[in-house]
Amino acid sequence: MTTGESRWPAAVAVAGALAAQPLLAPGLLPGPSWLLPSVEALLLAGLIAADPNRLTTESKDLRWFSLGFILLIAVGNTWSLVRLINELVNGHGTGRSILAAATGVWLTNVVVFALAYWETDRGGPLGRAGARPAPPYPDLWFPQDGDARDASPAGWEPRFVDYLFVSVTASTAFSPTDTMPLTGRAKLLMGGQGLISLLTIALVAARAVNILGA
Repeated sequence: MTTGESRWPAAVAVAGALAAQPLLAPGLLPGPSWLLPSVEALLLAGLIAADPNRLTTESKDLRWFSLGFILLIAVGNTWSLVRLINELVNGHGTGRSILAAATGVWLTNVVVFALAYWETDRGGPLGRAGARPAPPYPDLWFPQDGDARDASPAGWEPRFVDYLFVSVTASTAFSPTDTMPLTGRAKLLMGGQGLISLLTIALVAARAVNILGA
């Protein structure tokens, strides 16, 4: 059981996703291009201000706020992907703008799913710290849970960087690599992430073929 994880690694990852959103051309974000990133930045600042240290029992009241924040980013990124597909199908946008937008969507997708894994596996950071009831079984099975247990510190538990690595590999391999999903929701999350990533990369490949064939 952990002593309480720091929110800062996740906050830095979210800040990176927000920094990637300017890569999206006007019209790929809902509303004015500055609106969603500004709202997300304000919510992130409020979340950090309300709980800047380690996630412990005192953080329980903010869990649903955190989940809502993740959902907001996910919905915004899905909107951008749908708009990006529309741009490509209708022949709008330059090769450079399509590539930049796809990069922004892909990077945001990595962060969103890393946050989702972090907040759900083993009851989330609060469950791993014993601040809320945790399920009897993990959603994700890391190497340190099995064959690599002897190569890990006693009482090892995953932190945000471990979930970020899982998300990166799932977005590049389109499937599990060294960490296996065990529960239905983990399989749905990882399967959905692979499909979104494949679709995003396929957009770039399709645009590249169009440019080469022109």
